[in-house]
Amino acid sequence: MTTTATEGRDLPSPWRQRVFDRGRGADVASWPLSNLSDVSTSRAGATSGSGRMFDAIARRYDLLNRLMSLGMDQRWRRLAVRALELRGPVRVLDLATGTADLALLVAERHPEARVVGVDPSAGMLELGRRKVEARGLDGRVELQRGAAEALPFPDASFDAVTMAFGIRNVPDRAGALREMRRVTRPGGRLGILELTEPGRGALGALARAHVHGIVPRLGALLSGAPEYRYLEASIAAFPAPASFAATVGESGWSLTSTRPLCFGACHLFVAQASEAR
Repeated sequence: MTTTATEGRDLPSPWRQRVFDRGRGADVASWPLSNLSDVSTSRAGATSGSGRMFDAIARRYDLLNRLMSLGMDQRWRRLAVRALELRGPVRVLDLATGTADLALLVAERHPEARVVGVDPSAGMLELGRRKVEARGLDGRVELQRGAAEALPFPDASFDAVTMAFGIRNVPDRAGALREMRRVTRPGGRLGILELTEPGRGALGALARAHVHGIVPRLGALLSGAPEYRYLEASIAAFPAPASFAATVGESGWSLTSTRPLCFGACHLFVAQASEAR
């Protein structure tokens, strides 16, 4: 995979080198997430990837997602909902729910489903609640503040768990995956969407240019905040899909599929809760 000079040029020097290392095929799974704090902090002093950081961009989050993904983010969420294979009156947990896009898709596609959305950002959740109420789904969709690594729910209390574009922001991913397994009944499904480094080839190179060049600049321009530079670095730091899939399998889940989307710019990981933990 060829890495162009524009990729990572606005990152602090340690991250710039790591973006180039990724281009040479180096394993980035061991990069310390603490170094992401070098990339950006919110105006309120929040650390990168934290709930307070997302509070700073909450108002324009949905618009920016649509523009920067060229409208594909909602299509990816629909694929995740279909992969859950839900039937009947089920309970679904949506982690990193943000403004509740995925939680709403689950509730709308499955009229008997009840959804609990959890997110560390109070600002995002407030916008999500407005969307839930506007669609008349407040009786079936509940949003609350919390962290994926410490879920306040009993064992086996959900039939499925979803998480869209949030697992890379979790410091203890394996711990979060084990918590997801704990609260999921045996046989229940997990669907995780995450942005990843695009693959090889000409189209992959275009996708990389979009992620490393257009995304942080457009985000900063439209939001008036530097937080979107964090997005570029966090994608580069996220483990390769095969490595993350292995972590899923080591955390009490039986991996069902790993599906690349948009030339590898996004991956959908689907797993089933093992019978024994």
